[in-house]
Amino acid sequence: MMRSNQFFKMKLKKPKFWDYKKQSLLSYLLYPLTFFISINNLLLNIKTKKKYDKIITICIGNIYLGGTGKTPTTIKIYQILKKLNLNVSTAKKLYDSHIDEKIILEEKTHLITGNSRNEILIKNLENKKKIIIFDDGLQDKKIKYDLEFVCFDSVKWIGNGSLIPSGPLREKLNSLKKYDGVFLKGEDGNISEIISQIKKQNKEMLIFRTYYYPTNLKKFDISEKYLMFCGIGNPNDFRTILSKNNFNIIGEIIYPDHHNYNKNDFYKIKKKASILNAKIITTEKDFVKIPENHRENINFLEINLEVEDEDKLINYLKSKIHE
Repeated sequence: MMRSNQFFKMKLKKPKFWDYKKQSLLSYLLYPLTFFISINNLLLNIKTKKKYDKIITICIGNIYLGGTGKTPTTIKIYQILKKLNLNVSTAKKLYDSHIDEKIILEEKTHLITGNSRNEILIKNLENKKKIIIFDDGLQDKKIKYDLEFVCFDSVKWIGNGSLIPSGPLREKLNSLKKYDGVFLKGEDGNISEIISQIKKQNKEMLIFRTYYYPTNLKKFDISEKYLMFCGIGNPNDFRTILSKNNFNIIGEIIYPDHHNYNKNDFYKIKKKASILNAKIITTEKDFVKIPENHRENINFLEINLEVEDEDKLINYLKSKIHE
């Protein structure tokens, strides 16, 4: 049987029916195939997990496939712990398709990578870092993390609520019973209903609302016309941020998440921008993958994550971390 993590890291463009609020015919037809994910999750859940007593392990993951803000949340928690003068690093398992997240984490944190998360933890002991924050890895059942957080997008939420391939979920919503907290990204969507559904699964669940805000707006002339392009899990996030900051977006090109750009892509992007007489804007996650010789006339919007009631999160982390 294919391991679930292998499936999750496959490059794919999410089908639209995954995010319909009701089951579609195609979703129903694919439902029998979710049996394999269910069995895989069951088998992995009953395996013995290894606890690393000399390291405090934190995992920032998701049960919805892609676009939930794991990497920005990882960076934010890293920054909080650094301000508390704690000895902390971040971690990312190596995937060829995830070079964008690796580069950003290297630039903004002390990152440790490896071919497996156990290998990363061994490296972390050698680096003498007391706390390690994993960007992704909730479905790695070999490790018993000290703290586990689940990220959601408030608009996408759980899509149609079905497991892959019938829907976008790695695990069913009732898996929240075993996790410590939720980061709920965005201010759109039926927030009160989402919070109610979370609390039904785990009434003690801590929920932290998060928002994106741009930090380099001054470098852009919003009176200009713009062509946006991106290859991220939730392109609507980028589109919404640009709209809320009054960018005049007259065209867009959307690629699959973790898309590896080539010269033909840049030719297409720049040709379309020329036809539209528009400037080009993308995300930082996409920009870091662009070779230097193709970066001319392409700018990126730098975005940070803000946590509502950050003091509550800080106090919670303090209560759980003892150095």
